[in-house]
Parts: sequence; C-alpha cells; structure tokens
Amino acid sequence: MKLTDDQIKNRLEDFPDWEYDDNAIHTTIEFENFREVFATMTRIAFECEKMDHHPTWTNTYNELEISLNTHDADGVTEKDFDLAAAIDDILGA
Repeated sequence: MKLTDDQIKNRLEDFPDWEYDDNAIHTTIEFENFREVFATMTRIAFECEKMDHHPTWTNTYNELEISLNTHDADGVTEKDFDLAAAIDDILGA
C-alpha cells in the first residue's frame, strides 16, 4: 500500500541519510574507490534479490545514487523502507 507524504516524512526520521523527492526515497553514498562501490552494489544486489525488490541506481566512479519506490503501488511503500534499512545495514549506517 502506498504511503502518504506525511507517513513517508515520519518514517524518514529513522533514515537520516535518505530524502523524499519525486515519488521515491533517495540516498547518495561516496566510497573510497570504484572497487568499494562495486563490492557494495553486489552485496546490495543479493539483498534485493532475497527481498524481490529492486532499486533504481546509478554509479559513477566512487559514487552510488539509489532511488527506491514500489512501481506496483506507484509510490513509496513499507517495502522501500525495508530495503532502505537493509542497505543501511550493509553500509554500516
């Protein structure tokens, strides 16, 4: 079920590195080098497969941009926050 803007803003209080914009939650992470970002993307990919929920992401050298929303719900759902929590765990946030 799609969350309201107020619900999303309340949930984001637990996710200081994420922001809500353009119907999705987003974060950008900078790493030491490309090898680190690629290794982290691989770890995140395994978690995404396990959860059957996949991000929209881009990588440029040592920077990773991640956007999460649930396409079936046309917005942000608890699935997105579950994946954001898993990503934060992987990042050690």
